[in-house]
Amino acid sequence: MFVFEPKTQRYNALMPDKRKMVYLDYGATTPLDERVWEAMLPYFREQFGNPVSVHHFGQQAEFALETARKSIADSIKARPDQIVFTSGATESDNLALRGVAFSERRKRGAKHILISAVDHEAVLATGRQLEELHDFELEIIPVNEFGAVEPAELEKRIRKDTAIVSIIMASNEVGTINSIAELAKVCRAKQIPFHTDAVQAGAYLKLDVEALDVDLLSMGAHKFYGPKGIGFLYVREHDLLAGIQTGGGHEFNLRAGTQNTPYIVGMAKAYELLQSELEERNQYLLKLRDRLIGGVLENIEEAQLTGHPSMRLPNHSSFVFKDVDGNALLMQLDQAGFACSSGSACKTGDPAPSEVLLALGLEHEWALGSLRVTIGMHTKEEEIDAFLDQLPAAVEASKLTVAA
Repeated sequence: MFVFEPKTQRYNALMPDKRKMVYLDYGATTPLDERVWEAMLPYFREQFGNPVSVHHFGQQAEFALETARKSIADSIKARPDQIVFTSGATESDNLALRGVAFSERRKRGAKHILISAVDHEAVLATGRQLEELHDFELEIIPVNEFGAVEPAELEKRIRKDTAIVSIIMASNEVGTINSIAELAKVCRAKQIPFHTDAVQAGAYLKLDVEALDVDLLSMGAHKFYGPKGIGFLYVREHDLLAGIQTGGGHEFNLRAGTQNTPYIVGMAKAYELLQSELEERNQYLLKLRDRLIGGVLENIEEAQLTGHPSMRLPNHSSFVFKDVDGNALLMQLDQAGFACSSGSACKTGDPAPSEVLLALGLEHEWALGSLRVTIGMHTKEEEIDAFLDQLPAAVEASKLTVAA
């Protein structure tokens, strides 16, 4: 019998869990929309050709690929040749950071990289590796108490040798939406390439790359009811990038590898549905989110909302609780039937306080007790009420022992 052991608890991987669970972690991933699955199905079996093959099967796949590319490009006001398909948002972030850094160093000797303190680890870890292994200089841009980067703070940190600036559009941990167009304007005036990770934001905000004035923008399909393992990178001009995955001439020589046609078709379908239903989805989510935030702050005395109170994603609520073990809280909620997160899904289980929360200026005794509750299209009002009913006891059971 196969057994695995995560950091927090031992589980038997083959033992079925018959509990009725409420999923409140849509910021981590979303279930595949049935309409997306139906759009993908033909490209697994009937139209399975390689898009670069010249025969009929290849032509079918290529047509599907380029139709999907145009659909996504039209939705964000881009040209089709500005959309580069990747294996997901993490690869898109990696390609943007590494590709621009290497290109700008070759062209003008640039070696300075600026990344916000609240960016996703896919961006921050890439920046750290560029510094450690490739002799770039990484500088972290501080944020205000809501987790937003101030344009004036960015402007004073840009240097002549800055290779790239990367600032997340909306924080995955605290939900705050950055003023990307204002930040991009600062970079445009200084002719510095600007990248934004729009992975969380793109599922809830209407994206227009011309209005945003960004040079690069990353997206991943599984945040908006598409398949995992597929994403795209918007690139304003190809010469911004040095390709970091070499091989064939796929994706305009920027990302080698046979394209994943069924997943690309699925991503395009999911994004098409998102555009047509965006306003309706957001209105529904805002009502539930505000009910959730109000209930938590009203019923739990030592609780704080993290992130901006209004300039935040419509599905996102995040809190800290004083002297509470965040991981213990997640386990208590899981036992009560609620799937939540302590922040970034990629860092859940880490007992150390979140660097993002510390960057907001929170004290250690608050930063340890973080909780992220992200809702989605399938969340029901009665599930929010049940969660609010169970949360106070879960918080109390997760209190840390504080020395006198």
